Amino acid sequence: MKRMLFGSALALVLGAQTQAASRDTIHIVGSSTVYPFATVVAEHFGRATRFKTPRIESTGSGGGMKLFCAGVGVNHPDITNASRRIKKSEFAKCQANGVKEIVEIKIGYDGIAIANSRKAPRFDLSRKDLFLALARQVPDPAAPESVPNPYRTWKQVNPSLPDVGIEVLGPPPTSGTRDAFAELAMEGGCKQFAWIKALKHQDKKRYKAICHAIREDGPYIEAGENDNLIVKKLVANPRALGIFGYSYLEQNADQLQGSLVDGVAPEFELIADGSYPVSRPLFFYVKKAHVGRIPSIREYLAEFTSEKAWGDDGYLVDKGLIPMPEDERSAFAKAARELTPLEL
Repeated sequence: MKRMLFGSALALVLGAQTQAASRDTIHIVGSSTVYPFATVVAEHFGRATRFKTPRIESTGSGGGMKLFCAGVGVNHPDITNASRRIKKSEFAKCQANGVKEIVEIKIGYDGIAIANSRKAPRFDLSRKDLFLALARQVPDPAAPESVPNPYRTWKQVNPSLPDVGIEVLGPPPTSGTRDAFAELAMEGGCKQFAWIKALKHQDKKRYKAICHAIREDGPYIEAGENDNLIVKKLVANPRALGIFGYSYLEQNADQLQGSLVDGVAPEFELIADGSYPVSRPLFFYVKKAHVGRIPSIREYLAEFTSEKAWGDDGYLVDKGLIPMPEDERSAFAKAARELTPLEL
């Protein structure tokens, strides 16, 4: 009887080890902005091939990079989505943990919308307005130095704006959308002050601390990595503004409207031609060591980089992706086919 129990227990252990040693489903993590595009590709892929539909988690760009760079093997993700390019520090962490060959695929472009409910007036904001409303430190009007942000209403920021409280729902520090917003919108407004702009060459650390740090005293509310949750909160609260990718604005255009930024609306054509000032490229990163070991990675890459998916008339355009020019698509499709490692 003891031998039978021991044999059963051993079989269970060996079975568990075998299961842990292999995986037949692609595991993808990362950006909440790229998530809906990756999900659509995964669904098409699951229906059109003999392979299983990839498993995708929305962890934020920073959270995805942390998981992706933790190591090689079936316990680690195969792909991470990102709404900004991989940082040098993340690339170095990958290398240190044995993730030596990383394939970078740019998938297209996206605008960051600053949106509110259609039940409220549409905002017409400048990047300077956004910086003064949301920065942790702002310029002292009386001297070339920074002070804790005193502004509580939009009218205090700019007399032409509504006399309503600043209430902005946005992503947390782990989000690539937040990184891109800080770089494109906040810094874009920050460097309109000459003495701050000069700091970029004199004291880069202080420059970044002023231009990128978002206030934590109430007007900016971290709403998590789920952009759909921000959308729901904006519908319920017409006083608030929200920050998220253009695709979520397009999908909810019946309820939400995008603010003008420097006089330009977040519209497909204006993001595509570069007129809209708060736009950025989107990416995903592939662990080359997993290709061939986890079934179907090559096939998934082929689906994502096909013209029927990311082309000018592809199904991802219907979801709000701004396609790259044809020559860029061709170059990144080639990188996906040949698994060309990224060099930073």
